[in-house]
Amino acid sequence: MASVPKLLLLLSLLFFLSSLSHIAHAGDDGSYKLVLSIGSHQSLRTNKSVVCSESRAPAVHATVPLHHRHGPCSPLPNKKMPTLEERLHRDKLRAAYIHRKLSRGKKQGGGGAGGDVVVQQSHAMTVPTTLGTSLDTLEYVITVRLGSPPGKSQTMLIDTGSDISWVRCKPCWQQCRPQVDPLFDPSLSSTYSPFSCSSAACAQLFQEGNANGCSSSGQCQYIAMYGDGSVGTTGTYSSDTLALGSNSNTVVVSKFRFGCSHAETGITGLTAGLMGLGGGAQSLVSQTAGTFGTTAFSYCLPPTPSSSGFLTLGAAGTSSAGFVKTPMLRSSQVPAFYGVRLEAIRVGGRQLSIPTTVFSAGMIMDSGTVVTRLPPTAYSSLSSAFKAGMKQYPPAPSSAGGGFLDTCFDMSGQSSVSMPTVALVFSGAGGAVVNLDASGILLQMETSSIFCLAFVATSDDGSTGIIGNVQQRTFQVLYDVAGGAVGFKAGAC
Repeated sequence: MASVPKLLLLLSLLFFLSSLSHIAHAGDDGSYKLVLSIGSHQSLRTNKSVVCSESRAPAVHATVPLHHRHGPCSPLPNKKMPTLEERLHRDKLRAAYIHRKLSRGKKQGGGGAGGDVVVQQSHAMTVPTTLGTSLDTLEYVITVRLGSPPGKSQTMLIDTGSDISWVRCKPCWQQCRPQVDPLFDPSLSSTYSPFSCSSAACAQLFQEGNANGCSSSGQCQYIAMYGDGSVGTTGTYSSDTLALGSNSNTVVVSKFRFGCSHAETGITGLTAGLMGLGGGAQSLVSQTAGTFGTTAFSYCLPPTPSSSGFLTLGAAGTSSAGFVKTPMLRSSQVPAFYGVRLEAIRVGGRQLSIPTTVFSAGMIMDSGTVVTRLPPTAYSSLSSAFKAGMKQYPPAPSSAGGGFLDTCFDMSGQSSVSMPTVALVFSGAGGAVVNLDASGILLQMETSSIFCLAFVATSDDGSTGIIGNVQQRTFQVLYDVAGGAVGFKAGAC
């Protein structure tokens, strides 16, 4: 077996680097200071009356508005925001789910034979399931139309860590929870078609381990499991017409493959299902590659639940200046995940003294994980440097972060927070520098005066890290799968 450095994933592609461009302040971090208003965050935390602030989005085909599922822009009626402590506890489940998938990929990969690079496994993965599921941290929803024209609206969670998309269908056999949209009724769509067990689509499903046998009528059955295997959905693997976007920007995808869910276990919430944006053959991204001429998509996660973002399929609108790009790492055994290589961290414009070997296990880009996971050596250095740049604020006790976040500050009497910039430096010629938005650095705890650094440590320096959705806020994040690159464009929403 060939000897290779520890990296994120079992590499199935050769890396290459697209041309780099820098966002505002990339390279020198501008003034090295950012300001975060406390008042705006307080109104959201206390569920005061807030209105939806629509964000701008690229005027290209297949651009779909993206909303926080608990915010005023969301089509879901239940606006009650879970406490941050609840979200962070569930976040542990999400991270454990990702590391379990990586661990299974490592075992299936046969120890890195054939040039593949072995995935590193986290050791701390036991989390009480009573805290929720790995799906509960999925915070962003889109609304599409499914079925023969004009189709039926379906509000779905998005997930970059899943390949199979599914919606709840009639008839419902198990765990018939309420949802905002009517159950999708296949009998009302003239373009609906279930796959037979002898179809190529079903054979692929079996090959990827997502098949659940055949029905008595010979229809292919799918299964998608999450977390520790106690949460999942199953039903008929099918195809139908999918409509994305609105008005003149609507794009119709014929014969979109998805799971028509008839039975679920442990899944909660008012959404109709899940849209898989992973890198596998079953995902929306792979299925629409022919429609858009390339396998690519991008999204922008808004800075607060009261603002909106967008999801765009294809590479349209993403080739202009303003993107910082870094090579994308892929896995032949865990194709759903998109990886990147973090090389350094800057605080207040100064690069921290962290050995590059600390980042050798790589990082997963994930829309469902809340806060970013760093190797302990890197996190310790970041925490110390950030504390040094926040000396004007008294530190809060370690218990202030809900037993999870431990770099916290007491902002009593403050109307705004002045903090040092934090930049993530990814691999690329000269370094791909991504300066985080203020909303992607600090999180406000349930005690309104406490703010904590939105990073945590993995179990050891050999564990794969995760770039969470907090750090991705306000960036248009481009996943150029065909081109082998991940891009970041600041101030997109």
